[in-house]
Amino acid sequence: MSTELLNLKLKVWRQGGPDERGQFREYQLNGVSTHMSFLEMLDVLNEQLIEQGEEPVAFDHDCREGICGMCSLMINGQAHGPDRATTTCQLHMRRFKDGDSITIEPWRASAFPVIKDLVVDRSAFDRIISSGGFVSVNAGNAPDGNAIPVPGHQQEKAMDAAACIGCGACVAACKNASAMLFVSAKVSQLSILPQGKPERSQRVLSMVAQMDQESFGACTNTSECEAACPAEISVSNIARLNREYLKASLTADVS
Repeated sequence: MSTELLNLKLKVWRQGGPDERGQFREYQLNGVSTHMSFLEMLDVLNEQLIEQGEEPVAFDHDCREGICGMCSLMINGQAHGPDRATTTCQLHMRRFKDGDSITIEPWRASAFPVIKDLVVDRSAFDRIISSGGFVSVNAGNAPDGNAIPVPGHQQEKAMDAAACIGCGACVAACKNASAMLFVSAKVSQLSILPQGKPERSQRVLSMVAQMDQESFGACTNTSECEAACPAEISVSNIARLNREYLKASLTADVS
């Protein structure tokens, strides 16, 4: 495959810190290979900035294999860019054309404050999981794998929900910055399986309460979250979350 080189105009959000006022800065970047990933293109931009004596652009990344969920960027107004079911690190520059102008900015949500440039604080997700995203197990030998029979369709539903990588694209895509898809995936992956039944009611009540405390918005029912999700988490999980929450609210022990 031949390599095409692109000349691009980048419009990048620069912000020195959470309490500083940010702004877009424009950079010209020439000779970008179409074989590069989007993050590799940002690496080249930073090399150019360092050579010019400027501060490099801060952005989150880790595995660069579409697994960790760290590469949280809005690209031309779309979470993770124009490709469906693709993280930013798996987006390649062949998706763009020579002479394109690309706008790059961080997630926009009050629950995800900007730390610096393109990096946001997503610890709100960690606190939601900590509030109830676990199952209780007894210490001792590992149980037999066949001790608790689980129907295949339930396993598949649980695994589909567990595919959520916690990137926050659902929040960034929602006009209300709702975290309902994320929370519903975490609630669903445990409530579907028998191992998650003991904490079922308390889990959903605690996680929804923590979600509200973190100032995420309400669900808009527009399914933008599902469209932006790189793991293609279904909004059917939100319906399950609503059912779980209603049932838990009606049966909660208030004594």
